[in-house]
Amino acid sequence: MPDDLVAKYGDARLPRYTSYPTAPAFSAAVGPDEYAAGLAEIGEAGPVSVYLHLPYCRSMCWYCGCHTTITRQDAPVVEYLDVMSQEIELVSFAAGNDVPVRNVHLGGGTPTIMKPQEFSALMAKLRSAFAFEADASVAIEIDPRTLAAPMIDALFENGVDRASLGVQSFDPVVQAAINRLQSFEQTEMALAGLRSAGVTGINFDLIYGLPKQTVRSCVETVRLAAELRPERFAVFGYAHIPSFKKHQRLIDEASLPDAKQRNEQAEAIAQELQQAGYVRIGLDHFALPEDQLAFAARNGTMRRNFQGYSTDDCDNLIGLGASAIGRLPSGYMQNHVPLGLYAERIASGVLPTAKGYLLSQEDKLRGRIIERLMCDFEVDLGSVSSGTGFDTGFLVERNDRLGELMADGVATMSGERIVVSRDARFMVRAVAAAFDAYFGSHGRKHSKAA
Repeated sequence: MPDDLVAKYGDARLPRYTSYPTAPAFSAAVGPDEYAAGLAEIGEAGPVSVYLHLPYCRSMCWYCGCHTTITRQDAPVVEYLDVMSQEIELVSFAAGNDVPVRNVHLGGGTPTIMKPQEFSALMAKLRSAFAFEADASVAIEIDPRTLAAPMIDALFENGVDRASLGVQSFDPVVQAAINRLQSFEQTEMALAGLRSAGVTGINFDLIYGLPKQTVRSCVETVRLAAELRPERFAVFGYAHIPSFKKHQRLIDEASLPDAKQRNEQAEAIAQELQQAGYVRIGLDHFALPEDQLAFAARNGTMRRNFQGYSTDDCDNLIGLGASAIGRLPSGYMQNHVPLGLYAERIASGVLPTAKGYLLSQEDKLRGRIIERLMCDFEVDLGSVSSGTGFDTGFLVERNDRLGELMADGVATMSGERIVVSRDARFMVRAVAAAFDAYFGSHGRKHSKAA
């Protein structure tokens, strides 16, 4: 792909499309009443997934784009878990207490900041409030620097079968520039402990585009990480948005790579992982050939949700915790972000919904198109829209963004089938944006496309 097109589309600020519409379209006009009405119908929509947001960390990683709060004390965590327990009761009551749960994901923050007994109590609360399927999967995000043996035992006792470990980079120069010092040995010990506890699905998160990062340091990180043979890798481009995350101002912008360098880093990581035996999946994931994600990518059943690429086939998600987002048949619901406001609403016996979005039939169609593009790098508009009552013509007629992408060779269209060019796959978000009716209308900055 020519450098001018890499610069043109690589510098564009685009959504990651883990939902559609994306969060900037959410409105405060959608609140607790709409959430309660949606929950009352969710049991009829089949098994759901549950996401729990634990926003606390012991120290701030300067690259972080998540909603996190730093605490050196345990008391705020205990208080938060008590509030979350009350929220579980409110949600369960509104949903009818018998919603089948197929997947649970604990994210943060650092979920393993909890004490083992606190984690066990939280899981017991969930199991009493919802109807867990016998083979329900439980996943958790882990900071390898703080994972201790008692917590590993608790993970095993509570059925955790998947874990995602933050690695980002093993380069000490880069680690110092992002305020996250983490040795290879710490990561190795955490993985060994999880393996011994029966956690069979391990993911490593890597990031490119970080300050002082080079192609060489990216390759060296991959070589070290691949030695540990996690089942999956998720490789993300650093999104520098200091106006949104003020702690990112601690990063020296002059040390950040440009769009071309970011693309070179991303491709170097991809090549190294493929040489190590991993299959490239979607925009930014890699998996061993025998992993379930690789199988889903091959047979066209892979999904994309708030956790990225996934084998989670549930269409609906219950979000618990401050800032958590859920998806119901009616649309998206997001909890209040400020911890005090979140706790205040729950103490009043009110669902802590801050904003949301009620989906139209057109939204659902566009969302399916964007998801298939993000997962498969192609989409058959006629197949996706079959049975919806929509004529696909309105999706492509006067679609100047799509026309420009095709003129530049980023995508092609044959009949109703749109395909992202193989050498332009890293720009798939730009193609997805061509079907986003709201893109550019909310003023919110997104991460770069490459």
